[in-house]
Amino acid sequence: MIAVIDYGAGNLFSLSGSLKKIGEEAVITNDPAVLDKADHLILPGVGAFEDAMIKLGSTGLIDPLKEEVNQGKPLLGICLGMQMLFEASEEFGMHQGLGLIHGTVKDIRPYLTEKLDIPHMGWNRLQFQKPSEIYKGIPEGTYVYFVHSFAAFDCEENLTATADYSIPLTASVQKDNIYGTQFHPEKSGPVGLAILKNFCHTKGRNV
Repeated sequence: MIAVIDYGAGNLFSLSGSLKKIGEEAVITNDPAVLDKADHLILPGVGAFEDAMIKLGSTGLIDPLKEEVNQGKPLLGICLGMQMLFEASEEFGMHQGLGLIHGTVKDIRPYLTEKLDIPHMGWNRLQFQKPSEIYKGIPEGTYVYFVHSFAAFDCEENLTATADYSIPLTASVQKDNIYGTQFHPEKSGPVGLAILKNFCHTKGRNV
């Protein structure tokens, strides 16, 4: 069973619909007991970093979520959910993240070498940096769907894919049983469904 974490800042129904489409049992929940029973966890997210962290904190799920991850259960953060996995974000001030992966989320505009539209929105190609189970059977150069103005920096040791937007932007990361995609698998057509399926088949980590 896949637990999709509900803290009031995620694209819940599109994501759960995609999971059901690939034959996975998905439960939208903010109940720690359900997280404990789940095989895999997904942290979605849309909106502003600080607001999302406040909402997640208000559910009382931060400690139970970290405990599940520390015990080896696979976790996937999507878009803002991926950004929340990092140590901090500079969006509208400096704000603390979950600290599960080293790195800082920053506005991409000062780093772009060309004048491009912000947000980075639409289809872009994946450029693989390190192997990851979620890309099993996915060819390099595959297009996935992005919508974001901030991205993770200083996370090279866990970087699994980038997308070119005048500079290489972090597209995905993995640290042991913790995965993150800046793009939206649930909006990325058959490729996104395959990525979700691959995540749902990851084995986690023995502790």
